[in-house]
Amino acid sequence: MASLINCPHCSARPADEFTIKGAVLKRPKADANAEAWMDYVYLRNNPRGRHREYWHHTSGCRRWIIVERDTATHEIFGTFDAALGAPAEVIL
Repeated sequence: MASLINCPHCSARPADEFTIKGAVLKRPKADANAEAWMDYVYLRNNPRGRHREYWHHTSGCRRWIIVERDTATHEIFGTFDAALGAPAEVIL
């Protein structure tokens, strides 16, 4: 059985309806130097553990969501509407 992801718009749906698009990272300010942008775009650590990622519900409502999950165990801790953002108190 496929893993289920709780879409904030469609309720629990199979994970194969979604496409992972990338980690939720703090963007540099618009006037940041080229090195800061290079690090943000190309040079990222890929640690194991709990992270937030952008997912697209490609075979459902076609909305963007934020999924907070453990990359080692694939345990999902929460999902949020990306347009609203995720609560700050649980940002890792």
